[in-house]
Amino acid sequence: MNGDRPQNFTRLEPFRDLFASGAPVLTYHKFGSRPRGVRLKGLYLATRLLEAQLGELRAAGFASRGIGDVIASPAGSAIGLSIDDGFQSVFDEALPVIRRHGMTATLYLVADRLGGWNDWEQSLGEVAAPLMTREGVREWLDAGQRIGAHTLTHPWLTQLPKPSAREEITASRARLEDWFQVPVVDFCYPYGDWNDAVRGIVREAGYATAVTTDFGVNTVDTDRWALRRITARHRSRNLRSLVAWWRRWRA
Repeated sequence: MNGDRPQNFTRLEPFRDLFASGAPVLTYHKFGSRPRGVRLKGLYLATRLLEAQLGELRAAGFASRGIGDVIASPAGSAIGLSIDDGFQSVFDEALPVIRRHGMTATLYLVADRLGGWNDWEQSLGEVAAPLMTREGVREWLDAGQRIGAHTLTHPWLTQLPKPSAREEITASRARLEDWFQVPVVDFCYPYGDWNDAVRGIVREAGYATAVTTDFGVNTVDTDRWALRRITARHRSRNLRSLVAWWRRWRA
């Protein structure tokens, strides 16, 4: 990897060579202005920066695809847009921009928190942020967007007993499919926390893909249940430092 290339995606130019070597999947969380008191500032992306990023990608000839489809696309032609957690700001701020650029994104939902709040972050001292309701998710789907599963409650899966991890992984898919009547075949590991046992449960549960927080692009040879992503955000610390912050608070 080019030592001069940033780890976070802000604009296309530093990533052109990397994106030409495989299929990139970008990661987003929250959009718009950061509320006062926010600790995890890097999880917010200004709406105007999203507008600039998608415009630049479209101008360069990239088309958004589903997570599974983008892996099979020729390098340099397709990109995956993934959004973790399902915050209300995705609907309010990001969806109009995504639609304006004719793109689609996969929204990974914390099934048992729909219509609620980010309690997994609040327990670490983060400010409260609302999550999309079921009706909001239906409107998201009606707009041609996609959804995936992000467990029931956003736990650290590797720290759960195996039966509990299995319930988080399998029940989230079942509930989302029941509520929204669409196939849910894409999974996202909360905090990027996974190991071989967790990966095995995800595969056994019938998911076609699973995304991590590991940096990089993907090829047809990449493990489909350990796909790499690149965090889209303002120039700052990378997502690994945020995960390290989470871990320190849990210690």
